[in-house]
Amino acid sequence: MQRYPRDMRGHGATPPDANWPNGAKIAVQIVVNYEEGGENCTLHGDAGSEAFLSEIVGAASWPDQRHWNMESIYEYGARAGFWRLHRLLKDLPVTVYGVATALARSPEQVAAMKDAGWEIASHGLKWIEYKDFEPEDERAHMDAAVKLHSEVTGTPPRGWYTGRCSENTVRLAAEHGGFDYVADSYADDLPYYLRFDGRNQLIVPYTLDCNDMRFATPQGFNSGDQFEAYLRDSFDALYEEGTEGAPKMMSVGLHCRLVGRPGRVQALKRFIDYAKGYDGVWFATRAEIAKHWREAHPPVPVTRPTLMDKASFVNTYGGIFEHSPWVAEDTWALELGPAHDSAVGLHNAMCRAFRAAPATRRLEVLDAHPDLAGKLAAAKRLTAESTSEQASAGLDALTDAERDAFTQLNEDYTAKHGFPFIIAVRDHDKSSILAAFERRIRNTSEAEFTEACAQVERIAEHRLKDMLP
Repeated sequence: MQRYPRDMRGHGATPPDANWPNGAKIAVQIVVNYEEGGENCTLHGDAGSEAFLSEIVGAASWPDQRHWNMESIYEYGARAGFWRLHRLLKDLPVTVYGVATALARSPEQVAAMKDAGWEIASHGLKWIEYKDFEPEDERAHMDAAVKLHSEVTGTPPRGWYTGRCSENTVRLAAEHGGFDYVADSYADDLPYYLRFDGRNQLIVPYTLDCNDMRFATPQGFNSGDQFEAYLRDSFDALYEEGTEGAPKMMSVGLHCRLVGRPGRVQALKRFIDYAKGYDGVWFATRAEIAKHWREAHPPVPVTRPTLMDKASFVNTYGGIFEHSPWVAEDTWALELGPAHDSAVGLHNAMCRAFRAAPATRRLEVLDAHPDLAGKLAAAKRLTAESTSEQASAGLDALTDAERDAFTQLNEDYTAKHGFPFIIAVRDHDKSSILAAFERRIRNTSEAEFTEACAQVERIAEHRLKDMLP
């Protein structure tokens, strides 16, 4: 057995209706990252200077040294950039991702955030890389961040975003149990749940594309106009989807030392004015989005075939391919993941197992299928699935003439090809089944073997759709 942990399916082809308040067509969520004073610095006990997200593109950390230029760039964010953003955004719902040590070093900025009514979520203890941390050490930093955040702001954070996270971050945040949402994901345009040890953790995804960090990365934004154009295009696409009945969330990520510069902030101002000019736009904090999602879309129990033990899996899905539990057994041993926990996903995996088998074994599956309207049906000895399927096409209510025609066709087909005539009856009625019978009986046996296998797979698809979303 192999299990692939990444979820490549998500909400699927038809995402849930977000049902934003007042019928909003889009939720616009603005994040101000407050990291200044929490970055790598020997003054903070770090091994070297900061090298990430500044005007010095491609900077390298200076081991055991202070980097005066880097420090002053970060200081600009606290001293000037923050206040410029505060003046622009103070009347809007904003979420602050606050690094706890940075907040502790900026009491006036914290007071301004609180006066504006902004949500202050946690951005970790320090603005450093956590990718190489042992889980227990990262957990200790998380606990220390919550403690310091609570002391500095007066309340514990309800949201969490590390940013420079490890593979353990989301799990550790879920295990912490104190966060209404975790934002360390870029996987969707809508919130979703992840389950850890029996607990559903709400994930409110963030963004790295509608983010001013691209002013400080190669092939990013070179001017405010590029940032504005990208934000407007993103807004337009999501607003159009919302107008068509599929509302989404748009996150906008900001940094005081980046978009807080005079040459960039005007682009942000123009975008905000642009978004305000539309009806049906809900500006919200991430906490408000999380609260709405929990109320409108609470977690519901879902069947996860890929988490079943082998016996349960085979017992549940062993009859999908007629009297052939080996298909389920071989499927269970494949690399499966969340993408296979739907009818389409599990069907794909079961077809893989079926197609990988030698022709002799696939022929056994064909032979396991009953004749259409044959003796087993008359004796009521079909499986429940086959009984229902044949009844759906009216094969349980044939006239004597129709029954004689089916009997003769069954005998002629089997005599020629060596296996029963198989068709996904749910796709047909009596007349189209008879027409297919008369057409296919003239095919070569090789062609019919291929067609019969395809029909077996189609029957399996119908059966799985009865059981799974």
